[in-house]
Amino acid sequence: MKRPMVLLSLLLSIVVAAATAVAEGAEPPLPRAEASQLPRWRGFNLTNKFHREWSNRPFEEDDFRWIHEFGFNFVRLPMDYRTWIAGDDWTQFNEEVLREIDQVVAWGEQYGIHISINFHRAPGYTVASPAEETSLWTDAETQRVCALHWAMFARRYRGIPNERVSFNLFNEPANVDEDVYVDVVRKVVAAIREEDPERLIISDGMQWGQQPIFALADLEIAQATRGYTPMDITHYRASWVTGSDQYPRPTWPRPEAHGTLYAPGKTDMKPESLEPAVIEGSFPAETTLRMRVMTVSGPNTLVVRADGRTIWERRFTPGPGEGEWKEVVHLPEWNVYQNVYDRDYEAVIPAGTERLELAVVQGDWVRLAEIGLMRPDAPEDVLTLRPAWDEQPVQVRYRPAAANPFVSPVMEDRQWLWETKIVPWQEAQAAGIGVMVGEFGCHNRTPHDVVLAWMEDNLANWQEAGWGWALWNFRGSFGILESGRDDVDYEDFHGLQLDREMLELLQQY
Repeated sequence: MKRPMVLLSLLLSIVVAAATAVAEGAEPPLPRAEASQLPRWRGFNLTNKFHREWSNRPFEEDDFRWIHEFGFNFVRLPMDYRTWIAGDDWTQFNEEVLREIDQVVAWGEQYGIHISINFHRAPGYTVASPAEETSLWTDAETQRVCALHWAMFARRYRGIPNERVSFNLFNEPANVDEDVYVDVVRKVVAAIREEDPERLIISDGMQWGQQPIFALADLEIAQATRGYTPMDITHYRASWVTGSDQYPRPTWPRPEAHGTLYAPGKTDMKPESLEPAVIEGSFPAETTLRMRVMTVSGPNTLVVRADGRTIWERRFTPGPGEGEWKEVVHLPEWNVYQNVYDRDYEAVIPAGTERLELAVVQGDWVRLAEIGLMRPDAPEDVLTLRPAWDEQPVQVRYRPAAANPFVSPVMEDRQWLWETKIVPWQEAQAAGIGVMVGEFGCHNRTPHDVVLAWMEDNLANWQEAGWGWALWNFRGSFGILESGRDDVDYEDFHGLQLDREMLELLQQY
């Protein structure tokens, strides 16, 4: 029977905060927010309730004050539902914790910031660890409980305008069929709208936010994409991403260049994937070719050909114990060693060569991370190779002494990002779906100059497309505060380390 008084108290606190903000000369009201046309919000993800075990603390008013002072107007709250349940009973709610979220809504009103509530971990679904014990996609009881949670928030914030609050349903749905996901969304949306028919709802796209969901268009909900392409740049050496420690050192912009070489005769792959790596160009002087061999799967023979003639050959035999490799990796299910070598090998390219080929002529596959070309009395030209699977190996033209010495048929740059990541979502906009970028950024191991160059290309594209965005995160390894980068000259900001260069770039867009 205390619930009506709690809701009344919350609404009164928000009204008082709004009146105080107006009296103190607050910014003009936030832009109108509709599912068919989201505002160009710009802001950050705040991860205070991201994970019950290791990121679970009250939100801080300073963050909202500073976000406002920096000129931004959006905060997404990626939260773990376990932080607001009573004990381990997922049908009971902890009112004390919920009041902390209420306070965020009030601060949003006070500081002119839109608050988007997201279930990063929902009952039955998460991309984090540990996995949920039941499945939101297949278990009816889990679906009922999840709808119960969203209905609770809908009741709690009923009457607060969409300009101030939105609901972002589930973080990055993946590993589920689209029709199954759509069916669950319909049930949850129905529960929300039974309590608050006008609430603005946002769904992340499929496949970790990458693909728009046209089947949701009739529900009149907006959708959010991601800015994590290419992932070997954004998540370089991120501890929670398997294999990221083998990503090559990032560069941007760059040729599209894949570094896995396959032995001939593999019938389960695209024909172009079985081609050799090719470097065409002019080698008027003898040149040193450096190959960074990263991973070798089983015994392999790797060769280098110059104008069709083999000039270098090496047999790799990964196995147990010590060897040329840095790490032994044995896969018992395949009875194969896929050892990590992470070391350089060199071949001498004869003067006058016009075409180089690198190929596995016997075995399984070899993954290269870099190719370097060293001309006499000149710095090495380095080509970074991506660790993709079943992709055509690198095909480039080499232009010695050019500003960008390697050119491929596809260059990964601002235009490439537009064509691959903007255009598909413009089709969703044409279908009446509002679009924004719910998360983007680069982990702190990516070189800072690469981060800023990549970030500016994305920001310029999103500005042209009219999309809002939210950096992951405000404080932390992707953010502008306390990011822990070792190549940034930080500015002291209220006792915290501020990445002023990144902040000023964000402020431009």
